[in-house]
Amino acid sequence: MSTASIQPYLFFSGRCEEALDFYCKHLGAQVDMMMRFNESPDPTPPEMLQPGFEKKIMHASFRIGGSALMASDGCDDKSKFDGFRLALSVATEAEANKAFSALADGGSVMMPLTKTFWSPCFGMVTDKFGVGWMVSVPGDMA
Repeated sequence: MSTASIQPYLFFSGRCEEALDFYCKHLGAQVDMMMRFNESPDPTPPEMLQPGFEKKIMHASFRIGGSALMASDGCDDKSKFDGFRLALSVATEAEANKAFSALADGGSVMMPLTKTFWSPCFGMVTDKFGVGWMVSVPGDMA
C-alpha cells in the first residue's frame, strides 16, 4: 500500500499574504503555518530572492474545508497558474453563489454558475490572483 500523497502548492509571486487573507475571509480557509524568508533558520542562498522579497512568505500551509494546500510567494514575480483549476465543492447553491461571487470579484468568469447534468450549480472562474476555480454543488453524478 502506497503512502504517497499529492497536495497543491501555489506560488503567488509576492501576493501570498493577500491571497491567504482573501481565502480566509471568503472561503473560510484556515492558515495552519506560515514562515517568511527572513524567519528561516537557514539563510536564503545569495541572489535567490529578488529585492524586497525578504519579508515575503517562504512557506504556508492552509486548509479549505477538509483539503490541505501549501503556498508561497516564490522567489520572483513570474509565477503563472496554467493547466489546472482547483475544484471547490460546497453543500448548497447559496454557498456556491457566495464563493463564486467572491472569487469573481477582480477576476474573470469563464462559465457562470448554472445547472449542468452533473451538478445543480456549477461554474468556472479565475480569481484576482490568477488561480482557476471550478465551483460546484455535488449532484447525482458527483
